[in-house]
Parts: sequence; C-alpha cells; structure tokens
Amino acid sequence: MNTEAWLDEIENDAHERFNPPRSPRALTVLYDPGCALCRRCAFWLSGQPSYVRLELMPCTSAEARARFAGIPWLGDELVVVGDGGEIWVGPAAFLTCLWALVEWREWSYRLAGDAFAPLAERFFMVISNRRKAVSALFARRCTDGTCSIR
Repeated sequence: MNTEAWLDEIENDAHERFNPPRSPRALTVLYDPGCALCRRCAFWLSGQPSYVRLELMPCTSAEARARFAGIPWLGDELVVVGDGGEIWVGPAAFLTCLWALVEWREWSYRLAGDAFAPLAERFFMVISNRRKAVSALFARRCTDGTCSIR
C-alpha cells in the first residue's frame, strides 16, 4: 500500500468536503455599449429581480479595462465575472445571467441540461454573431443610452 498516495487522497477528499464550491453572491456583466441589442439586454437585466447582485458594466469603460484587462474575450463576447473570480463567456455567460434572475433561474437549469444545451448554445451564437444586424431593430429607440422597447 502506498501510504503517501493514500494520505493525498484523504487530504483531497477532506478539502472537497470542507471547501465546497460556492455560488457567487454578485456578478459583473460586461456588455458592448456600442451594440443596441447589448444595451437593451443590459437595460432589461437591470429591471429584473435577482437572487444575486448584478453590476452591469460597459466593457469599454475605464473601470472594465482596469479590472478585467486579462480577459481576452472582452468586447467580443458577453462576459460575466463572479465575485470569486469565476468567468463565464458567450452562451455560458448568457445562462449565468438567467441563473441570477428570480423568474429565469429554473429556465437556466433547463437550458443547461442535456436536452436543451445544444439548442441554447446555437441560439445564443446565432444572435451573438448577428448582433449588429439585430441591433438595427433597436437602434432608433436606444440612442441616448436608454431603451424604450419594453
């Protein structure tokens, strides 16, 4: 019997039991302020009741560039950062936003499950890849930083 391996296994097991992963208590949602669809989504998120504190931040702001400079997807993808340093990008960030919301958490679990995950990912990627075209639908009503589409 390898005593050292056995002790390592016990130590790892104890670490997992006594330091379980925790859910974030706050999320920072980094969105593209140059995109009317992104601004509209941020506006919608800000009005939703949430289980965790949501901080919506334009990815081009000085604060975002200072705090999150090491994130390579900043500006290209939806990025969500948890208060523990967790990072979600693209479709995972979209589902994390839904997870944070009182009325949408159950849907986040459904959409992340085996049955719907591929569909949810494809849907998000199609919208994300065409966000400039989709933004044209919102642009006229989102010119001053607020969006009137309800």
